[in-house]
Amino acid sequence: MPLDTASTYGQTLLRTDGRRWNELRRISASISTQPSTDGSSQFVMGNTVVVCNIVGPREGRGQRDTNNALIETEVTVAPFAQTDRRRRTKGDKRVQELQTTISSAFQAHLFTHLYPRSSITISLHVLSLDGALLASCLNAASLALVDAGVPMPSILAAVTSGVITSTDGITPSDPILDLNNSEELELPFLSVGTVSGLSEHQEDKVSVLIMESRIQIGQNGKKLEAMLAVGVDGCKQVRTIMGEVVRTHGTRILRGRK
Repeated sequence: MPLDTASTYGQTLLRTDGRRWNELRRISASISTQPSTDGSSQFVMGNTVVVCNIVGPREGRGQRDTNNALIETEVTVAPFAQTDRRRRTKGDKRVQELQTTISSAFQAHLFTHLYPRSSITISLHVLSLDGALLASCLNAASLALVDAGVPMPSILAAVTSGVITSTDGITPSDPILDLNNSEELELPFLSVGTVSGLSEHQEDKVSVLIMESRIQIGQNGKKLEAMLAVGVDGCKQVRTIMGEVVRTHGTRILRGRK
């Protein structure tokens, strides 16, 4: 019988993959991976791999909004991304939900008023999936949009957070950061994306908040508040990593021009 987080965490304070409650999985990213596109990136969070391509800004066809650019999102999940090799079509409910959420997030985040009567297409390809699907897609899209030169106030960073409910009902529930696929199947979790404040003294603002499963609200443990607090702090860590990737790429470009 495989180990589960809820039964083992109370004894070792370690999750099944050896991480503590506030530790992220290994994160790596790169931008300008597809020179033929306007912007591109690859984002790896644990065993989840997402590739993103940006087309635009370009002239929109039949667009009703003449004052802002329209953000369009296409999400493709490879059949080999998961062990069950399930083929997700464009009509899949989960895929449509992802596309709507990502489009809405960047429609409000980007300076779309600078590109009236235009469209920006975000194409996301999920090559491997081991949890944090929405968060990885948002992070990959954010890096690709930076590579495309689309202006934005700050990098949008996202992560998942969950809560381990005690089995005895006495021990307080503990929030955890960056869930993998097995933890998402077992525990309640949410996906949160934040943008940094306009100044150092301003707090980060929550841009995306999706509750991926049910959780009881109003208990003494304040599970939802703890999950959100851990998620916001995790977004800061992810944004730091993404910012370093952008600076490293910019430094490489400047050195190549000398």
